[in-house]
Amino acid sequence: MKPFAYTRVTEERAAIQTVASNQQAKFIAGGTNLLDLMKEGVTQPSQLVDITRLPLTLIEVISDGVRIGAMAKNSDVANNQLIKERYPLLSEAFLAGASPQLRNMASVGGNLLQRTRCYYFYDTSMPCNKRQPGSGCAAIEGYNRIHAILGASDKCIATHPSDMCVALAALDATIRVQGANGIRTIPIAEFHRLPGDTPEIDTVLQQGELIVSVDLPDSPFARRSHYLKVRDRASYAFALVSVAAALDIDNGTIKAARIAMGGVAHKPWRSLEAEKILVGAKPNEETFKAAATAIVQQAKPQKYNKFKVEMAKRAIVRALTTVGEMV
Repeated sequence: MKPFAYTRVTEERAAIQTVASNQQAKFIAGGTNLLDLMKEGVTQPSQLVDITRLPLTLIEVISDGVRIGAMAKNSDVANNQLIKERYPLLSEAFLAGASPQLRNMASVGGNLLQRTRCYYFYDTSMPCNKRQPGSGCAAIEGYNRIHAILGASDKCIATHPSDMCVALAALDATIRVQGANGIRTIPIAEFHRLPGDTPEIDTVLQQGELIVSVDLPDSPFARRSHYLKVRDRASYAFALVSVAAALDIDNGTIKAARIAMGGVAHKPWRSLEAEKILVGAKPNEETFKAAATAIVQQAKPQKYNKFKVEMAKRAIVRALTTVGEMV
């Protein structure tokens, strides 16, 4: 790990100004991902700006939903009564991720900024366009079992690792960020980027912009939602495929639906086409299979992850069936 400067701040303005003035500076909160990247030599910031003392931990009701401070710990959000009652899908997703120790350290803002767990990204002896633009993508010709089947490019086939973000995608969350020019809001669907020709750029954040909160709109899905995570072992493993599913059912008909997936793309993958198939239909196996087929129709698997196509279809049907049977 290369030497770096360390600065602790207690005001948002100071944090933003410090990072905005140094292109090689990064914010650090829990550090559960950033420190790993630094130890492996994947990222080498010249300065870390510690934001753990910023007053951004509140979870509170706002006029049209609930606001979660960016510094709120993952475990605190998962176990918060307000979240469990109004957004149980999010609580489930948090509890499916990492380990209790990591959830006690990791922050909501940091979770949004997680980087891929692609083996080739972490191995600095291998080419990786995300780590070193223009060097190539070793995963395309390599062992690509965990990689993307949707939304990838010939520059990068990595997947986004967050469970939380998949739930946020299904819940239509909005990310509030503070920069030198004030607050701006970013829909979760626009926050993360697909790789295209610039896979090294993960989000639409500008240098110096600080995530201050995640806003969740009022939701009709509290009664019927489920986060399903398919992985190699029961805990402390990233998703091969995950599904955040939610239905609003009235008199035997689906009034509204949400489906988002993890483990299949460079960002949380929300399928509006599948949701359109569900709305107005009966909550049965035929409907759920039609939605699942629509989601994977554009899948382009690699040599070692073709199994993900069928796994994704089955996971979608299973998650929707679980939700449809909820009382």
